[in-house]
Amino acid sequence: MNIEEKINGEIKTAMLAKNAARLEALRAIKSVILLLKTSPEGLTEESVNKALQKEVKKRKESADIYKTQNRSDLQEVELSQAAVMEEFLPKQLSEEDIKTELSKIIASVGATGPADLGKVMGAASKAFAGRADNKVVSALVKQLLG
Repeated sequence: MNIEEKINGEIKTAMLAKNAARLEALRAIKSVILLLKTSPEGLTEESVNKALQKEVKKRKESADIYKTQNRSDLQEVELSQAAVMEEFLPKQLSEEDIKTELSKIIASVGATGPADLGKVMGAASKAFAGRADNKVVSALVKQLLG
């Protein structure tokens, strides 16, 4: 079962359960999938993961903005949509797992200090593609190289 069929099934289930919040998030995912089908990138598991991560990031950033504006009602909507979208992404690595992998990457690229941040991040972003947030990775790299 591909991602599109899975989302269509989830949309049906959400409609039957009258779960409007989940339905809205699922429709947003379907919209992303439809855009990818017509894009030059095409509809692949990797392209879907990348696009969904971008959508989750947008939702979380919006939630942060709403939080600073004391709009908890809108913040909750954004966070719930992000949570639904995260269900369809690969499991994220824990900080400990990221640190372990980063230590190996740092050793392999021969990084010695903060000046080598770019080299490490280049290798790390490829290694963690879809499995870790680059903000977290960047903070950990700075900490390890610091």
